[in-house]
Amino acid sequence: MDHDILVIGGSGIDTIVRVDELKVPDGDSVGVPPIRDYVAHTGNGVALGFHALGLRTMFIDYLGDDRLGRQILDRYASAGLAFDHLTAPAGTPRSVNLVDREGRRFSFYDGRHPEDLLMPVDFYGPHLDRAGHVHVSRSHFTREIFGEAVRRGRTVSTDLHAWDGKDTSAHPWAYGADFVFMSAATVKDHAPDVLRQIVARGRARIAVATDGAEGCHVLEREGTGEVRHFPAVRPESPVVDSNGAGDGFLTAFLYTLLGGGTVEQGVRAGSVSGAFACGHHGTHEVQLGRAGLEKAVLRAENDPRPA
Repeated sequence: MDHDILVIGGSGIDTIVRVDELKVPDGDSVGVPPIRDYVAHTGNGVALGFHALGLRTMFIDYLGDDRLGRQILDRYASAGLAFDHLTAPAGTPRSVNLVDREGRRFSFYDGRHPEDLLMPVDFYGPHLDRAGHVHVSRSHFTREIFGEAVRRGRTVSTDLHAWDGKDTSAHPWAYGADFVFMSAATVKDHAPDVLRQIVARGRARIAVATDGAEGCHVLEREGTGEVRHFPAVRPESPVVDSNGAGDGFLTAFLYTLLGGGTVEQGVRAGSVSGAFACGHHGTHEVQLGRAGLEKAVLRAENDPRPA
C-alpha cells in the first residue's frame, strides 16, 4: 500500500467571526475581533490529523479554480500533505462560523457543489487500490463510493456530523461505513437510540456519538449490545474554539484502533485530541503529533481530578 489512509472529500474555507454569544444583538452592526479565513472543513481536519500522527495520508477532493482553492493548495504544500483533486464547477466550498466566548460555534455552510455531482470511479478507484483505510466525508458527491471501497476490500469510516437520525439523505454514509462517527448536538439524549439504528441497519462495527463536554457514547457490534458512555477528559488549555474538535477525536480514535488499540484506548486518545483542538483558535491550525498525543494521553490517565 502506498498510503495508510485515503480521505475523500471535505475541504473548504472557514471564515471565523468571534462574538460574545450566539445570538443577533440589537442594532444593525457590532464590532468584532479580526475576522480570519482558515483552511478547514471536515476532510481537511481528518487528513491533516492523520498526517500529523505519522500515517501516510492521501487526500482527494473537488476544489475550485479560485482564490480559496489556491489557499488550500498552498496549505497542503506547506504541510507536505499528498493531495489530488478535480476542478469544482461551482468553486470552493466555504463556511462562515460564529464562535462565542465559551468556544461554542454555529456554522453557515455553503457547500456549493451541484446536487448531481458525483466523483468518477476512474479518478478515485486507483487511489482506493493504493490505500489501507478510507475515510469518506459526508459530501453528496461521495455517496456512491462506499460500495466500491468495500468491494475492493477496504475498511471505511465516515462522520455524519449533527445527523438527526431521520434525514434519509444521510443513509449512504450512516449505513455504508465500518466506523461511523456523529455529533449528539441534534439528537441529544436520543444518541444511544440513533447509534443502535446505525448498527442495526448498516455495516458499522463501531458507532460513536461525541457530545462535547459530556463525553461520548459508543456502541460496538461485537459486544453486549450496550451503548457505553465515556466522560470527557479535562482540557489542558482554556477552551477558546470548538471548531475541529470532532475531527480531532475521530483521527486519534481511529489511529489508536487501526494500530491495534482497544476501544477504550481509542476513546481516551480521541477525547484528548478533541480537547486539544478546543484550546486553539481557528480550524485545524494546530494538530497533535504522535509523541504529543502519547504524552497527553498519559497525563490524562494520571490526572486525579474528575473529568
